[in-house]
Amino acid sequence: MERIRGISGSTLKIIAMVSMVIDHVGAVLVWPLLLQNAGGLIFRMDFSSEYIGEMLQSGFTGRIYVLYMLMRGVIGRFAFPIYCFLLVEGFERTHSRGRYAGRLFLFALISEIPFDLAFSGEMIDRLSQNVFFTLCLGFLMMWGMRKMEELAQNSLARWGGIGLCFLVAVSVAEIISCDYGARGITAIALLFLFRKNRAEQILAGCAAFLYEITAPIGFVFVAMYNGQKGMKLKYIFYLFYPLHLMVLYVLFRIFSR
Repeated sequence: MERIRGISGSTLKIIAMVSMVIDHVGAVLVWPLLLQNAGGLIFRMDFSSEYIGEMLQSGFTGRIYVLYMLMRGVIGRFAFPIYCFLLVEGFERTHSRGRYAGRLFLFALISEIPFDLAFSGEMIDRLSQNVFFTLCLGFLMMWGMRKMEELAQNSLARWGGIGLCFLVAVSVAEIISCDYGARGITAIALLFLFRKNRAEQILAGCAAFLYEITAPIGFVFVAMYNGQKGMKLKYIFYLFYPLHLMVLYVLFRIFSR
């Protein structure tokens, strides 16, 4: 059997999961540690050689902060672009969009308390909702856009309907303050609209994430995607997301005693 070059969808998921965990470890465990031991240091996301050199020479805390910058400002930025791409792929390939949307919404509800505990220390934080809400909104938006593509009688009606779906999704994302908000919905919309040409889709995705200069690196892995499903990891990410957030919260509580 001829070996298919590139990486499968399951490999993309694993890359995104590793990136996400590194990002969340930095946010939940490393950042509070840095604040407790700042010692007069001023922390900022500055990747200039001068600033990094200054931090490396400023003692253990400064060197840990450089590690934090790598975790959150570089490696951790790969995850969401990959998940947005996989969401579009899942929308196109699923046998039941209703069940897919239902799973996203169910795990948005399941993940909210672990998300709030990990990132705000509160059981319920109405000011921030987890990324499953963003993905669910993006999925529903794509569903509406696809209906417009299929049913609209002319270009004006089609693009008007697509634009309306986008505006509704962006508005809801901002109202409920879901993770990545309007920017996340915009990225999903662009990846969906350019889905028929991989090169154009990647360029559109990179443009959507220019506000995070390292995030477009995630599309390097997308460019290697071979279109194959790979291992069966259908529910791994769904379960892993709330579970790893609860573990991080428990570790934070232990270390902060």
